[in-house]
Amino acid sequence: MEVRTAEIPDVKIIETRRYFDQRGFFSETYNKRALMQAGIELDFVQDSHSLSVEKGVVRGLHYQIPPFAQDKLVRVVRGAVFDVAVDLRRRSPTFGRHVSVVLSAEKWNQLLVPKGFAHGFSTLEPNTEVIYKVTNYYSPENDRGLFWNSPELQVEWPVSQGEAILSDKDKRLPRFSELRDFFD
Repeated sequence: MEVRTAEIPDVKIIETRRYFDQRGFFSETYNKRALMQAGIELDFVQDSHSLSVEKGVVRGLHYQIPPFAQDKLVRVVRGAVFDVAVDLRRRSPTFGRHVSVVLSAEKWNQLLVPKGFAHGFSTLEPNTEVIYKVTNYYSPENDRGLFWNSPELQVEWPVSQGEAILSDKDKRLPRFSELRDFFD
């Protein structure tokens, strides 16, 4: 397992190995000890799995506020996504900035999104499946979001606003300039 720092140092890109033979492959996608050796000590409590049937589906940008804030370890098991993490930590030197990375089943890479970040993605291929581990349980009362295409964020999404396929909930999320719930 290789852990690399993204443009925002608290966000990590994790690469795991796959061992192929005539049967297929084997991969250790999570190893608590290896992450601890890389300085990452997290206690994951829930796994979630999404399927996006169409290319251009946008999910997010989502986050939970304390006391149910979550770290997320995101990976793609089929297809590919353009994955984004936005820093919502008001006192951070990277407040309002984002990290973007392509996660794919082919690359077999993962993104660690820490607490204090909004997270979302756009599918680059049809029938894309994403699995993510989280360090806190889902809490509807603490669930928040940020409009994916807020102009202040300057994210260069691979899908236009007119082409993006969004849930009704995600269409109504506030823009960055309208957010009230940040992390202090």
